[in-house]
Amino acid sequence: MSPTTELNGSVTHRRALFIALVATTTIALVWLMGAALAVDGFGPIDLAITILFAITLPWSVIGFWNATIGFLIMRFAANPVAVVTPVAAFVRDDQPITASTAILICIRNEIPDRVLRNLEPMITGLLSAGVAERFHVYVLSDTNDPGTAAIENAMFKTLTDQWHGKIGVTYRRRTNNAGFKAGNIEDFCKRWGDQHELAVTLDADSFVTAGAILRMVRVMQLDPKLGILQGLVVGMPSTSAFARIFQFGMRLGMRSFTIGSAWWQADCGPYWGHNAVLRLKPFMEHCRLPTLPPKGLLGGPILSHDQVEAVLMRRAGFNVRVLAEEELGWEENPPTLLEFIRRDLRWCQGNMQYWHLLGLPDLKPVSRYQLIFAILMFLGSPAWIGLLLLGTIGVARAPAPSAFIDPDLGRMLFWTVLVMWFAPKIASVLDVLTRAEARRSFGGALRFLTSVMSETLFFTLLSPIMWFGHTLFLGGLLFSKLVGWDAQMRDDHSVSWAIAAKKLWPQTLIGLGSISVLAATAPAAIPYALFIAGGLALAVPLAVFTSSPAVGRWLVRLGIGRLPEESSPPAEFAALALPAIEAAPKTAASQIA
Repeated sequence: MSPTTELNGSVTHRRALFIALVATTTIALVWLMGAALAVDGFGPIDLAITILFAITLPWSVIGFWNATIGFLIMRFAANPVAVVTPVAAFVRDDQPITASTAILICIRNEIPDRVLRNLEPMITGLLSAGVAERFHVYVLSDTNDPGTAAIENAMFKTLTDQWHGKIGVTYRRRTNNAGFKAGNIEDFCKRWGDQHELAVTLDADSFVTAGAILRMVRVMQLDPKLGILQGLVVGMPSTSAFARIFQFGMRLGMRSFTIGSAWWQADCGPYWGHNAVLRLKPFMEHCRLPTLPPKGLLGGPILSHDQVEAVLMRRAGFNVRVLAEEELGWEENPPTLLEFIRRDLRWCQGNMQYWHLLGLPDLKPVSRYQLIFAILMFLGSPAWIGLLLLGTIGVARAPAPSAFIDPDLGRMLFWTVLVMWFAPKIASVLDVLTRAEARRSFGGALRFLTSVMSETLFFTLLSPIMWFGHTLFLGGLLFSKLVGWDAQMRDDHSVSWAIAAKKLWPQTLIGLGSISVLAATAPAAIPYALFIAGGLALAVPLAVFTSSPAVGRWLVRLGIGRLPEESSPPAEFAALALPAIEAAPKTAASQIA
């Protein structure tokens, strides 16, 4: 069998089945919403709510079916990764490394010693594997802060001298940030791209082992039509309460969602911009980003470059695939809610730029879907906020909640949406609980379930805060209010009550306002409204509480949000000296099953 042969039926049939499942589910839910609201006739507010509800559905419905398919593959396939990425079944650890590979680390105003901390174990691993001559490390800096630039220059010169004659290391700093990260990599391609066959792309906060790089490079060598191979990215153990709970939830949902989506997307997979391998020749020839109007709505350099490069690579006839394994790379997540919002709004602006690209010629249908889906991911946010506001008005105006929405159909719809919403995490929870080794890796069943409950509450509170932030930002885009590309604060730090209130008062006002209106008119509707209004009302205390170092240390001690890397740290993690691992409770395996 060829390494590129698809298993378990044709991709065309998979995609047809997936489209049918998503379409049928969406139509059924929209009909159910309409029927529930028609209890006293179907007026303008009912129509508006139904339309807004339909706008929110793509992310939930597609996520549900991705997770369902992913769970079935995880549970019943002997090699789940090979089902969706067939070439993975043919990779062996003894296959020689023949491709010349550049390792690209893109940084901008970062703390240099942290970049070095993540980089040096990887370099040491490549040397130990005896393949260092096939790799060259490029530190590509866009730093514009003079003090940071001076430290960078000194530290990376020392790094270059340290590894001279053992492995190639090049440090380059641009004097401007033209094109942002995509421009940084484009500059590399112009200078050195023709010297290498492959490139591994890393962010400043990426940590990837030499073994992971060698595995992905071997996959690329086996399949010459593979243009981009994306590794699964998981969170690094953290002492930040916010990052710790967030990345625990991300860990739960990522694998089932990714395997399920890879099952039908197949050779039109995702690219997330880091912890991936590119085939440089077609990347340089076909993946240069389109030029957007320099002025006007959503003009200028493309911020969310990664998925655009993926669809361009696929248009050129090269495959884009994901390798859904959890040992291929880690990243650091923002340590506070405010930092998370800042990063998320940059993604929001970048994804909205895809409006300009929907008409690109000759894109594959799945590639065009990926651009549309990226847009809908953020357009669904104003729809959720609209549902809260119109639902509050509708219930408040009705003589009783049952005169506005049929109670039985409404409850059925509510619980159906919740199950779909949490489906990727439910899939992983079931998978972990039914595997003894997996339970132990998360600290045992009791710790795991406590973490799941904590993350469920956290996610329920966080989601509407982000929806409202997207809504405000999308409104601001109409008036050319844009975000830049600044360095992210990666160290744990507290958020004061004053700063949280200054940044999050609009969320608080809308949340408390909705609850107050319902308390005065229809108290029975408050428990349902809380799934949106509750997070908004508690935005300020959530930001303060989850930024507290004391809370973070408490979560580490209790093992809440514990990741497998804390229970059994990979050998390469020793050099990182991560506080979350050093402080993690050491419990005998027999006690945590």
